Amino acid sequence: MSAAITRNRYWRLDAHPVGQDFAAALSLQTETPAPLTDGEVRIAVDYLSMDAGTRMWMTGRTDGYQPPLALGSRMVGLVLGRVCESRASGFAVGDLVRGFGQWAELAVVVPALAGLERIEGPLADPRDPFGVAGLNAWTAHIGVCDVAGVGAGQWLAVSAAAGATGVMACQIGRNLGAHVVGIAGGPDKCRYLTEVIGVDLAIDYRAQDVSAALARIEGGVHAYFDNVGGALLDAVLPNMAHYGRVAVCGMVAGYDGAPLPGPARFDQVLMRRLRIEGFFIPDVLAAGGVFPAVLRDWAREGRLSMPFDQSEGIENVLVAYGRMMGGANIGKTIVKVSR
Repeated sequence: MSAAITRNRYWRLDAHPVGQDFAAALSLQTETPAPLTDGEVRIAVDYLSMDAGTRMWMTGRTDGYQPPLALGSRMVGLVLGRVCESRASGFAVGDLVRGFGQWAELAVVVPALAGLERIEGPLADPRDPFGVAGLNAWTAHIGVCDVAGVGAGQWLAVSAAAGATGVMACQIGRNLGAHVVGIAGGPDKCRYLTEVIGVDLAIDYRAQDVSAALARIEGGVHAYFDNVGGALLDAVLPNMAHYGRVAVCGMVAGYDGAPLPGPARFDQVLMRRLRIEGFFIPDVLAAGGVFPAVLRDWAREGRLSMPFDQSEGIENVLVAYGRMMGGANIGKTIVKVSR
C-alpha cells in the first residue's frame, strides 16, 4: 500500500432506513486502509453515482434483484475514479475505471465481481461515464429500443422522466422519431422536458390527472418506459394502445420496504393485449453486451445530453441521496469526492 494512503472515509449501513431518514441509518466512518489481497484493486474515487435502486439494498428484502446489504457493511454504489493500487491483472495504477464499489474516498473491489471496466479515450466531460456514456443511457436504450421496440410516429410515455434514466429515455425516443410524453413532478421538471429535451407533452403528476391527460392521446400510448410503478402504472395501463409494450426499468415507489400491491388496473393487460417485460442492465453486462455506438454519435451531434445534479464532498453523500430520492434533482445525481 502506498505510504501516501493513510486515511479513508466511507459510509456504513447501520440500520434499515425508515422512509427518507437516511441520516439515522448510515454513518460516515474513518479508517486506516488495509493492504490489498491478491485480485483486488483500490480506486481513488472521483465521483459517486446516486441511484434509486440502491434504496432496496438498504432494506431487509430478500426477493429483490440484489441481495440486501448486511447491517454494519459498507454502502455500495457505482464509482468512477483512478486506480491507485492494483493486485489484479488487467488494471494498472492510473487507469480510469467505473464499477460497483463503496460509498468511500477509496473503494476496494474485485474487478470481476464489481463489473469494473476501464474507460478509454478522451472525455468531453469527466462525468460522461455517469452521463451520456453511462449505464443510465445504456439502460434507457435497452428499454426503449430492445424491450419496448419504439418506432417513429408512435407514442412513448416515460415516468420519472426528468431523472437520470428517464431523461435519456425521452431523448432516445425523440431521436427515433417517436412522440414522447414525459411524466415528472413539478413545473420546473416539466419545463425542462418541453423546452430543453423537446418532449411533445409533459405531465406534472403532482398537479395534473395523469390518466386524464393521457386519455387525450388518440389511439393510446404504444410504449411505456416505467421507472416508478404504483399509482402511475395504474394511470397509464387504461390509456395504452392495443398490443402496447411496457418496459419495466424501475419500481421506485416500492423500494423503501414492503413489495407494492399488484396494479389495480392489471385487467388492462388482457383487455389491451399488452406485453410487460422487466429488464436489468447487469444481465446485459454479464452477457458481454457492448455500449451502443449510436449513443456516442448522438452525444457528439448534440442530440443526447445529461444534466448533472452535483454535490461536493464525501460528507455530503446523504444530502445528495436525499435530493435524488425526494425528486429534487433533474438528471443524474452525483457526488464529487476528490478535491
